[in-house]
Amino acid sequence: MKLHKTLTVIATSLFFNTIYAASDHASACNKAYDQMDFPAALSFANKALDTNKNDKDALLCQGRVYSGQGKLDDALKSFKLAEQQAADAFDKMIIALVSGHAYKDAGLYEQAIASYEQSLQLAKSIKSKAFERAAYQSEGNAYLNAGKYQQSLDAYLAGSALAANDNERGESFESIALAYHKLNQHDAALEFQIKAFLRHEKSGTLDQYAHSSIELGRYYAAAKNYDHAERTLNKIIKFAKDQGGAYYEAYGYCILAQVKAATGDSATAKTLIDQAKSIAKNAHDQALADDIEKETKGLI
Repeated sequence: MKLHKTLTVIATSLFFNTIYAASDHASACNKAYDQMDFPAALSFANKALDTNKNDKDALLCQGRVYSGQGKLDDALKSFKLAEQQAADAFDKMIIALVSGHAYKDAGLYEQAIASYEQSLQLAKSIKSKAFERAAYQSEGNAYLNAGKYQQSLDAYLAGSALAANDNERGESFESIALAYHKLNQHDAALEFQIKAFLRHEKSGTLDQYAHSSIELGRYYAAAKNYDHAERTLNKIIKFAKDQGGAYYEAYGYCILAQVKAATGDSATAKTLIDQAKSIAKNAHDQALADDIEKETKGLI
């Protein structure tokens, strides 16, 4: 789902948008990057580097853009140049973290985990619990993508212990729930997703609330608690309709279709899938259409 944007990305984005020493063009690069405007971000980075080829913040932003464009070698080259300008352990910690993201996005999970471990040790050395948590979460994501679910769970649990507020706890609990789900430990997944839902209901954004609701419905279904699954999903579908959240309305239909299929109501499942596909088509959202296809393939 589209919200599965890790807190590590959020944490590093917060860092890059609060580095007051950054040049104007480097700051503009980071803002354009956050808006996924890679051409503009790269242009700003190049302008900064034309003025000062050793601009560490511009090199970091340039590397993040290259990574986003799938250019791993170029990204690592920029990060290497930035590392040469690193003044202290904090700078090196950030460089190791974003290098890990680049490796992970390229599917090189062993290299990603090694970079995240380096970032973790540096975070511990400077006693930065926020980035220690970010490194643990990053390791968990890489292990998850590599199919190493127990290692993923261990990393998520370690990061969860460092959460500083309900929003962070909600994010961590949701990751833990996902790892348990991948391990087919559905009761444990449900336990932590309920915790995540309650935190997001209290402190999260509308997107976080909607996402956690749909995943809660999914885990209720996995635990064969179909009545609770259906009630949860119908509630979030109505909420999404009322809020104009077409994406979550469609995704809610997908997971509800899984519930209906599991209980033998194939006709209703087909109707729900058709509704979800219609929403994606009307929204011209190909990513959503692809997600619907993935979630419902072979269902009926």
